[in-house]
Amino acid sequence: MQDSDLDDLFGAARAPVAVPSALMARVLADADAMQFSGRPVVRVSRGTGLWAGFWAAIGGVAGVAGLSTAAVAGVWIGFAQPTALTAVTDAFLTGDLVTDTFDVFPDFDAFLVEG
Repeated sequence: MQDSDLDDLFGAARAPVAVPSALMARVLADADAMQFSGRPVVRVSRGTGLWAGFWAAIGGVAGVAGLSTAAVAGVWIGFAQPTALTAVTDAFLTGDLVTDTFDVFPDFDAFLVEG
């Protein structure tokens, strides 16, 4: 196939198509029946207060869902301390490295110790 053949095919595709007038009349009648009837659109006014601006800034309900999911996941990962991650860090941090841990959620026994 040559470039001229492709140009001939595009030229044939651009040629006007003869549509019977009865078919065009039926299509246009259906289109007129489906046109907008001119009824007024009722718009719900949204508040312009502080909370409305806050909701708009974070993206509405979808933004709240994403933020709450991220917050819950962060709390869970911080609390659960996945053991798979400690195995990975132990593999990379070998040697005489000493790490101290801080107990954020102490047991009840820790409160009973005097002194």
